[in-house]
Amino acid sequence: MASSRNILFLLVTTVILFLYSNKKESIASFEVSAPEMAEIIYTFEDTVKIKDYFKVMDNIVNRYDSLLTYPVSEHLIVRNNPWVVDSLAATDYYGLKERGITSLKIKERTIFKPGDSLLIPDSAAVDSLNRIFEQTWLDINLPEFILRIRQDNSITYEFPVRIGRNERKYLAMAGRVVDLRTHTGEGIIVQHSKNPNFINPSNNRAYHVTRRDDGVVTDLPNVPWLVTEINGIHYGELIHPTTNIETLGKAYSNGCIGTSEAAAWYIYYHAPLGTRIVIRYDLEIVNEKGDTLKLENIYNR
Repeated sequence: MASSRNILFLLVTTVILFLYSNKKESIASFEVSAPEMAEIIYTFEDTVKIKDYFKVMDNIVNRYDSLLTYPVSEHLIVRNNPWVVDSLAATDYYGLKERGITSLKIKERTIFKPGDSLLIPDSAAVDSLNRIFEQTWLDINLPEFILRIRQDNSITYEFPVRIGRNERKYLAMAGRVVDLRTHTGEGIIVQHSKNPNFINPSNNRAYHVTRRDDGVVTDLPNVPWLVTEINGIHYGELIHPTTNIETLGKAYSNGCIGTSEAAAWYIYYHAPLGTRIVIRYDLEIVNEKGDTLKLENIYNR
């Protein structure tokens, strides 16, 4: 009788241990997979101004890039939170002025407030965004003074630009006479200059403030410049914002492609390193109605 009770005790004990073991394995599996399944949200505890924006974003990227099993980047995080690009674009001096705000110190404007949050992309979102980046390219038609952000053949955004003047001029920065016309060809974005040095190429002197079209002197915008390589050559022609938007739609620059500050934010976040760029000189275009238009031959080609 005692022997039967011992056998029963052993059977019950074995069943309990078996169930506990399975339960323990199930809990361990859940704990491992949970971070991959749950939304990852970064919440700001402090105010972040434009002048500190890139430093803060770099810290966030480094934090999650070391924790996650897949790579993340500033472009991936911001494109997963499109309101950030809209907020950055809204700091455009002329956009603020249309709202009755004259901002002398753009860099002091707030971009993130305590309680604002970012949704860190999961692996599926990263894969989707990377496919979009692979399909995205910049299309610039010089005589049209237009930069288009395209995803395959569809137009995502369209912005007016200024381009290089139709003249030759001595530039102290280059130390020689330079053809200021913007080069055509195909290439890629090879660098993002997040903290550019503002230097007048004509006299090679640095400057730290800018006079706007309305005569107001302000600080310089904290918007990245895109460094291009066209036809395998670094011509020194950048895509960057101009603080004088009256020059958009004109051949006015020393060769660079100038945009508004707002447009420059959208272009930057649609053009990670390696993004394809096409600069063309098409004098005939077809408008939305299907009509063929002839553009002015600004470079006399």
